[in-house]
Amino acid sequence: MTSVAATAARPMALWRATLSVLAMAGLVTGLGATALSAEATGPEAAPAVESLTQGGTEMVTTFTLDNGMMVVVVEDHRAPVVQHMVWYRAGSADEPVGQSGVAHFLEHLLFKGTDTLAPGELSATVARNGGQDNAFTSYDYTAYFQRVAADRLELMMRMESDRMRNLRLTEADIVTEREVILEERNQRTDNDPSALFREQMRAAQYLNHRYGQPVIGWRHEMETLSIDDALSYYGTYYAPNNAILVVSGDVDPDAVLGLAQTYYGVIPANPDLPERLRSQEPPQTAARRLTFADARVAQPYVHRSYLAPERNSASQEKAAALYLLSELLGGGTTSYLANALQFEQQVAVYTAAFYSGVSLDETTFDFVIVPADGVTLEEAEAALDRTVQAFLAEGVDSQQLERIKLQLRAAEIYARDDVDRIANRYGRALTSGLTVEDVQDWPRVLQSITEDEIIAVAREVIQPEVSVTGYLTRKSQEVAQ
Repeated sequence: MTSVAATAARPMALWRATLSVLAMAGLVTGLGATALSAEATGPEAAPAVESLTQGGTEMVTTFTLDNGMMVVVVEDHRAPVVQHMVWYRAGSADEPVGQSGVAHFLEHLLFKGTDTLAPGELSATVARNGGQDNAFTSYDYTAYFQRVAADRLELMMRMESDRMRNLRLTEADIVTEREVILEERNQRTDNDPSALFREQMRAAQYLNHRYGQPVIGWRHEMETLSIDDALSYYGTYYAPNNAILVVSGDVDPDAVLGLAQTYYGVIPANPDLPERLRSQEPPQTAARRLTFADARVAQPYVHRSYLAPERNSASQEKAAALYLLSELLGGGTTSYLANALQFEQQVAVYTAAFYSGVSLDETTFDFVIVPADGVTLEEAEAALDRTVQAFLAEGVDSQQLERIKLQLRAAEIYARDDVDRIANRYGRALTSGLTVEDVQDWPRVLQSITEDEIIAVAREVIQPEVSVTGYLTRKSQEVAQ
């Protein structure tokens, strides 16, 4: 199975999937299997703790194994549960040219087995021990996880470390799993005009960067992915010096470090790990437009995206201002766009603004407007532009900003109750160029942003020359160009 993880809940089901793909574009795979039960023992860990950080109620311990693998331990002793995750600094944006989809393809193949694990055995063992496992691929990372009782952590490390270095594939595995990912594309993209539209929007926004290709891959390239392609990607990127182990839950850091040294510390580093260099976007100097027409479209809408800066380590203020801007403009039914376009002017049935700054390279700031009956896409777009300009002229409502900041403080506290969300927050950030300190400082940075900073970054980013405007429409509907 594969699913897409969303960055934030929105009130309208129609747009929830769109937010997920544009903001994160993560493809998740989970497979079933048979069992493994032996526990392993080994020497105590030698590396010293590099940092011990208290952030709110999160106690985070980090260190690095001799082979370069980073280990992050987040303690939460309220329930005897642990989340064990291995994150690789390799996603679809790191794929070789002509092999789009190989990162996600390999994610599927990693459930095929090793010399000591039969195909599917890892997942069956997790299930037999009362846990859950899965994996997901995005532009900047691929991650594998198991959520189990805390006393099963060693077993998880034994199995996960095994497939980091001992994956075994056959041509039959390639043929079978290639059909699986092609069918996945059929179901999630080719049979969904909104997904096809979003795919074209990204391709128009990123002409040179690999963010412009879909995580699942272009069909014509997926059809030719081979065992050599998969093993080459595996051999290049699946190495301890390109991986981050995140363990959250009811664990003792010293015990985790000892297990990590036993199972992951013995895996050799890849001395030929390539530097993470990607083709960057040239400066965009002209607005881009596209219309995607499909007879299956049930609800036409307008989507506008702007190139925007990502969260940068030790310099997160601009990203924080953009995040708050997205909440002020389109974060829900009390937002500026909703009040103006849905309730006052009644030209839209739904509006949204969103921004996801956790990205290794330049990201986007996006708007969506779904017109009301009788309102054309052109009229909806014009109303959106007028309303955004009115917001910039009026400035930020200080009371609304304080309400949003209060909601964010509450959400940050509630998020600590979920070992899954905690581990994901650190893993996504660390594979995208941020640090543990950046993750823990983010709530403070959000609270520090002023009204003037929000307007300043809005004026910087919301510029026509760095935009892409897309119309999703029914094929029979004529759209003026």
